[in-house]
Formats: sequence, structure tokens, C-alpha cells
Amino acid sequence: MHITTKALVLRGVDYKESDKILTLFTRDQGKLTASARGCRKKGSAIAAGCQLLAWSEMVLYDYQGRWSVKEATVERLFRGVQDDIERLALGCYFAEVAELLAVEGEENPELLSLTLNSLHALDKMPEKPLTLVKAAFEWKAMALAGYEPLIDGCAVCGADPAEDPRFHLREGVLHCARCRDGAGEGISMPLSPQALAALNYIIHGDPKRLFSFRLEGEPLKELADTAEAYVHTQLERGFSTLDYYKSLTLE
Repeated sequence: MHITTKALVLRGVDYKESDKILTLFTRDQGKLTASARGCRKKGSAIAAGCQLLAWSEMVLYDYQGRWSVKEATVERLFRGVQDDIERLALGCYFAEVAELLAVEGEENPELLSLTLNSLHALDKMPEKPLTLVKAAFEWKAMALAGYEPLIDGCAVCGADPAEDPRFHLREGVLHCARCRDGAGEGISMPLSPQALAALNYIIHGDPKRLFSFRLEGEPLKELADTAEAYVHTQLERGFSTLDYYKSLTLE
């Protein structure tokens, strides 16, 4: 069986002398694993389309229950990402998160669109701080995966807006600082009104204009720190790509 689909390369692992095993995020089939035979040979017709983070039109064929890449025509390589080590590291982090959240063989157009839009922001929006792009991706990805934060007032006393608001990482809810004991065990982190307004925009705004907001200084740091902590708390794991990205920013 053959299928033609658009696909984003989330991960590639060298195999044998000239092959790769690819993790693809496809438009029609969701996440797939496919072999790319001979793609590492000089002059391979599918080499460009099998690069990490390449968005390509692919012809895949199913042989004995395993997908293989027959054709791969590049549609976008996100050159601004590929040519900048920090942006590349952050793009790889987005791919690793998407790979974890996507389900094998199930369509997930919203998560695929988010990943592509986030790569576009890294590629074509140099005016946007990387911290802002990263935080927006993390919050939106978590919402799409079923971990949407509840930020409409205090989850304990019902005050709207919450007074001196805090976000509870384990429960995924907002609460007043004075209601901390009623929110349950775990860590809560502060979110200023500016950070909360940005979070509300990320979660409920037009996904096509996800990065069309401005935030800087301490509110941006709050939004970003809480986003990263929320991902770690809910998914109960770290990401090697994120560790590498943070090592670059620290340098």
C-alpha cells in the first residue's frame, strides 16, 4: 500500500551504512515510524526531505507492516532554524515534545499545526524573544494534550480575579496567595496579571496568531518559568533537547 502525505521529520536515527529510521508527524496518519533506505548516500533523491525538521511531501509504502520512504520532496527546511544553533536546539525540543504527545497512527492536526507554526516563528520572526516562543509552545501544547490550565479565578475561594495569583503545577489551577493551603500539596508559582493575560491569549486566542502578543521583563520570566515547570510536573520527565538548549543560553 502506498500513501502520499505531508510530513515533518521529528527525529532521525542512523541505521546500517546509509539508512535512517525516521519519526514522522504526518498530516493524514499522525505520528509514524518509517525507514529511509539509502538516504545517507551521496546524491540520494530523498536525502533533503529526510533531514531533521524538514517539512516534505512524502510517498510512503507499507511493506509487511512497516513504512518506508519511497519519495520525499522538500517543501520547507526552516533555514533560519537550521543555521542558528540556539534556534535549532529549541526547534528540536519542540519536536521532542510533539513526538511524546502525538499518538502513533492517530491524526492530530492541531498539534502538528502548533509545531509547524512554532518552527515558523523561530525561522521568520527574529523580533520575537525565544523565551516567548518557547513559553507559548509549551502552554499551547499542554492544553492540546488535555492539560489545559484553569485560570478563570481562584479554584479555592472563587475570587475573580484571584488575589495575588499563584498557579498550582500539579493541579493545573489558579489560586489566591492566601488560599495556598486549600489548593493541595505541591508547588505553586506566581503569575502577575500581565503574565495571566498572555496565558489567556495563548490558550483561548486564535491559534494562527499565537505569537501576536508582547511580553517582557519579569512577567515574561514568570510565564516562561511556570510553563516549563508545568510541562515537567505533568509529563513527569525531562527532555535532553531542552537541557542542551539551556546549556547554550547559559553560555
